Amino acid sequence: MLGLGLGLGLGLSVQADAAELPGKGVTVQPLKSSLAEEAFQTLLVSRALERLGYDVQPMKDLEPATEHLAIANGDATFMASHWSLLHADFYKNSGGDAKLWRRGVYADGAVQGYLIDKKTAEQYDITNIAQLKEPAIAKLFDTDGDGKADLTGCNPGWGCEGAIENHLTAYRLRDSVTHKQGSYAALMADTIARYKQGRPVLYYAWTPYWVSAVLRPGTDVVWLQVPFSSSPAGDADTALANGRNYGFQANQEQIVANRAFVEKNPAAGKLFEVMQLPIADINAQNLRMSQGAGSQRDIERHVDGWIRVHRQLFDGWVAQALAAS
Repeated sequence: MLGLGLGLGLGLSVQADAAELPGKGVTVQPLKSSLAEEAFQTLLVSRALERLGYDVQPMKDLEPATEHLAIANGDATFMASHWSLLHADFYKNSGGDAKLWRRGVYADGAVQGYLIDKKTAEQYDITNIAQLKEPAIAKLFDTDGDGKADLTGCNPGWGCEGAIENHLTAYRLRDSVTHKQGSYAALMADTIARYKQGRPVLYYAWTPYWVSAVLRPGTDVVWLQVPFSSSPAGDADTALANGRNYGFQANQEQIVANRAFVEKNPAAGKLFEVMQLPIADINAQNLRMSQGAGSQRDIERHVDGWIRVHRQLFDGWVAQALAAS
């Protein structure tokens, strides 16, 4: 396995014989969604667990709602890409704190919303998605000739599709906007191709994800605001700290684990709590994947490279976890 030996000679202040490692004899099953770009942050957690002696199995792919259920039922151990707000219902419906565990923030400042190309935004003075109610504005983003704007949207089962569908109703956009769903990566490839041809584009996106490194907000594209806050859950305020309102609350990504596992494995629980990864690092790695370095071997190389560069930080996480055991 790539990366074995990363733990040798890394200068941990807490040294432990392999037989004394808290994870010895304990199997861990990580999960991620169908998004290949979640492998980086998931594998980084796996590497740290391996340093604690856990027998970490290869990641398995499930969609978010099923991920939460599998972890709650003990069929898997953890996921590293739980969105604290977007996935709130998945967490609650899978048993909540009684069966699941989350503490700390793995990646902070996750933003999502709707974007259009900057050229069209400036030419037609488009700043708010409600302007797409106007047939002439909507037609600018028509890709199939039906006169309606085509919005590259969110895969069913991810959670974001419910928010988009709610917005289409709340902002009275159903007669002028079509929510295009399917394979998000394939749809975005078409969207980026249209942008490169100089054609208007309209799409949903989030950070951390590589799209914002290719279509750069503020330079290539602009965020659209919404006329007022509206969410499937009710009256949640989606305004951001800077006063802008993109229709989605700012999110945090957390590690969610099986509660019974964490209670039996305090070292793993402490590790999940203290690990924190800058969103910029996730974006950068995701961009490398989009540029052709997206194989499992590539991702493992990216993770091992990140650990080498951030060795002191990584060792600190492991040391805190060992102390908790």
